[in-house]
Amino acid sequence: MTAAAAEHRDATLPPPERLAGGNFEMVVRRLADDLAFGSDASRLVGSGLEYAGSRPYVPGDPVRSIDWRVTARAGRAFIREHEALKRTAVYLVVDTSASMSVRSGELGKHGLAVWVAASLGLLAQRRMSPVAVVGGGERTVPTVPSLARADLWNALEPLRADGAAESTNVGERLRTVATRAARASVIVAITDMHCPQALPAIGQAAQRHDCVVIHLVDPAESGPLRAGFFRGREAETGRSFVATRTTELGRPDAVRTEVIRSGADCLQLATDRPFVPELRAFLATRGMLARGRA
Repeated sequence: MTAAAAEHRDATLPPPERLAGGNFEMVVRRLADDLAFGSDASRLVGSGLEYAGSRPYVPGDPVRSIDWRVTARAGRAFIREHEALKRTAVYLVVDTSASMSVRSGELGKHGLAVWVAASLGLLAQRRMSPVAVVGGGERTVPTVPSLARADLWNALEPLRADGAAESTNVGERLRTVATRAARASVIVAITDMHCPQALPAIGQAAQRHDCVVIHLVDPAESGPLRAGFFRGREAETGRSFVATRTTELGRPDAVRTEVIRSGADCLQLATDRPFVPELRAFLATRGMLARGRA
């Protein structure tokens, strides 16, 4: 599989609710493979061990553990010693509120959020990081991180259907996760950032946890209006407004700046572009989830 082929497959993703369970899981596995494409296997998959140091060889030590570099330098045999890594839990907060249902193409923000969460969750489990998928709308799922693949599928299943009438609870769910997590974890918010409480909650969570915001943008929601004027209604609050051709419907750059100021990393993904190449580059740059830890 070449990178170009993986990108083409990413570009033709259907809305996840259209697929049967088995087909959905198959696509997620392929997306997770594409995210890991071209990366160093030991860094991505890992053995759950980290090099701790070398010590002199004693009879009975396995030959395969010999540190050949130190042995050659010292003139006598040395053994590599390792220590187990602490597994870092990964929480994926998936926004399923009404504004996520707004779309101008085949795949909307809600569908993209589910594909991103599913592929990230599977990739994290493969790196021995327990994963919890948390609904950011009105739907609730178990929030206990798990390494079991069945738990990941069961958590994703109720979130696959598009929720055109849900209110947003992204901020509340982020605060809940940040408070309940027993120790420092990776918290990933996959959202369009329409929740008024999201930014303060991200700032609070980032004080203790490694926080990432994957900001989803529909092309129809950003830039100047290409028309005279229209009357609109905010999907979640019901607030009515009038927009003119000079109205900026969205300011993704401003959102990204505010997220970074709050202490979290931010990646913006548009619904009309393949997400795998951008997400893969982002993960490689920050080293998130590498070998089971942030």
